[in-house]
Amino acid sequence: MSGETGPTSVAPPPGEIEPGSGVRIVVEYWCLLPSEPCGFEATYLELASAVKEQYPGIEIESRLGGTGAFEIEINGQLVFSKLENGGFPYEKDLIEAIRRASNGEPLEKITNSRPPCVIL
Repeated sequence: MSGETGPTSVAPPPGEIEPGSGVRIVVEYWCLLPSEPCGFEATYLELASAVKEQYPGIEIESRLGGTGAFEIEINGQLVFSKLENGGFPYEKDLIEAIRRASNGEPLEKITNSRPPCVIL
């Protein structure tokens, strides 16, 4: 081994804005009991990790929500609702919505969703 480490996050040069800065995401997800492992927490953590990898400067907040909820707001606008779509958002669709928000473009509701679970 050459002593190299894996990829690291490098701060942008002075005067350059970090991707995702100024964009705020709130994810409200269902949890059976606040003291127990949550139903959709793993999905939230997976999505949050993918978003932070692409947009390190983004602010992501999570809240516990009602039964079956997995709702995503970007800058106060609801962009995805599991209660309406019946599944979870695809990462690529959420990343695209964040890109639009970062560029000041209007947001559209994400209507594509993947099933909440697969029964074999």
